[in-house]
Amino acid sequence: MSKGTVVLAYSGGLDTSCILVWLKEQGYSVIAYLANIGQDEDFEAARKKAESLGATKVFIEDLRAEFVEDFIWPAIQANAVYEDRYLLGTAVARPCIGRRQVEIARREGAQFVSHGATGKGNDQIRFELTCYALYPEVKIIAPWRIPEFYNRFRGRKDLMEYAQQHGIPVPVTPKAPWSMDANLMHISYESGILENPKSHAPADLYLMTKNPEDAPSAPDVLEIEFKIGVPVKVTNVKEGISKDSPLDIFTYLNEIGGKHGVGRIDIVENRFIGMKSRGIYETPGGTILLNVHLDIEAFTMDKEVRRVKQGLGIKFSELVYNGFWYSPECDFVRHCIAMSQVNVEGKVQLSVFKGQVYILGRESPKSLYNEELVSTSPC
Repeated sequence: MSKGTVVLAYSGGLDTSCILVWLKEQGYSVIAYLANIGQDEDFEAARKKAESLGATKVFIEDLRAEFVEDFIWPAIQANAVYEDRYLLGTAVARPCIGRRQVEIARREGAQFVSHGATGKGNDQIRFELTCYALYPEVKIIAPWRIPEFYNRFRGRKDLMEYAQQHGIPVPVTPKAPWSMDANLMHISYESGILENPKSHAPADLYLMTKNPEDAPSAPDVLEIEFKIGVPVKVTNVKEGISKDSPLDIFTYLNEIGGKHGVGRIDIVENRFIGMKSRGIYETPGGTILLNVHLDIEAFTMDKEVRRVKQGLGIKFSELVYNGFWYSPECDFVRHCIAMSQVNVEGKVQLSVFKGQVYILGRESPKSLYNEELVSTSPC
């Protein structure tokens, strides 16, 4: 007798492949779910792998457009930055992934959901709070917090042996000596050799951005147009290239930012569960938009409204980092921030060059700047 149906957030990697087979061993019927949020992945190969391991169904969901519109755009409106430096690329992705996981679980009548997040990180909380908020009756299976699982799999060697015993295809390329999480907004790197905070990141670590020293010797000059605090069009002034859909805008800004080495940070941050961790992040498009949004916001927003909104942005960032996207308080803060963006409209001209974003000028029909009033020129 099956213990029930579980929807597993599946990546196709070694960990979640072993989890899929282990869940079957425990007597569950497993539905594999893989979200496309912009990572470089062979999704069809992942589908075939999940099917070969015994998944009863496999859902591969293209969430890129809704990731930008429903999650990245509110973060841009908020100028969301955790502890002054981290642009929350992983944190904003988890509620997007979890929302669709819950939709599938409800539709398929699954009583359980499962994930491969470890017991020492933030992602376990982000996934689980999302699932409980949107599907309160669901039961969560978190293998890396179950003694029978984590005592059996003490490390990668144990997982590899289990994979070989159960016919799970194992990676043929050497594993990088760090872990990586990629999506449309960023790539994060942590663990392994990076756990020593004094160790410098190897030059070949970065996948999304060029070393600024190797970036082109000429800048890209862009114009980004905003309405209600979100970008609606980006134009490369010299190239004559324009993008006007949310996904195309963000993808193009990633391309330009990556080409010029924009958005690299190496930080130590405070995890929600009470420990410090070292993370290295690449967020090229998000870094460009943060700089430009700050500029158009200052140009069009009342001083006192902006002061209140700055505090709301910090609160929003903490809530999102800690996994509370679907909480009543985060919903309230998001609505307040959205209200503050009604007049954040206009165009900003900027230069992207050698790791930096330079604001060149701005214009807006909602500008609060009074050139005549501020002028010191004689009448």
